[in-house]
Amino acid sequence: MTYTKFVEIGRVAFVAFGPEQGKLIAIVDIIDQNRVLADGPNFRRQALNLKTLYLTKFTIRIQHSARAASVKAAWAKAEIDKKWAESGWAKRLAAKKARTSLSDFDRFKLMKAKQTRNRLIALEVGKLRIKTRKANAVAKKSGAKKTGKK
Repeated sequence: MTYTKFVEIGRVAFVAFGPEQGKLIAIVDIIDQNRVLADGPNFRRQALNLKTLYLTKFTIRIQHSARAASVKAAWAKAEIDKKWAESGWAKRLAAKKARTSLSDFDRFKLMKAKQTRNRLIALEVGKLRIKTRKANAVAKKSGAKKTGKK
C-alpha cells in the first residue's frame, strides 16, 4: 500500500504539540521543508513546524495561500468537523479525555462494573465449557458402543 498522506495545500492536520495542541488546521501554504502556513475555522493563521503536526486523511480544496474566509468556506463545504467527529481517532481522543476527567470514585465505580461484567462472562464461558464436555462424553460413549470397545 502506498503512502497517501502527503504534506500538501489543503491537507487537514491535527496539532499534537504546542500552545494550539488538540486543534484541527488546514495547510494553506508550504514555507520550507520544515514549516507550513496553517489556518482553520478556530485557529489563527500562523506558521507551524511540521514536527508538531499529525496529518489526517482529510483534505479541502483551496488555492495556494487562500484567505481565511476561503478556508472557512471550503472547511464547511467538505464537512471536516463532521467527518473528524466520526473518525476513530477523534473518538479515541474523546475517550481518553473522558478517562482523565474521572474522579477517584468514578474510577472505583468503573472498576466494579468491569469486575461484574467479567464475572458474568466467566460464568457463561464455564457453562458452555461444561456443555461441550458433556456433548463430547456422550459422543465418545456412543462411538465406543458402535465399535464394541470400551
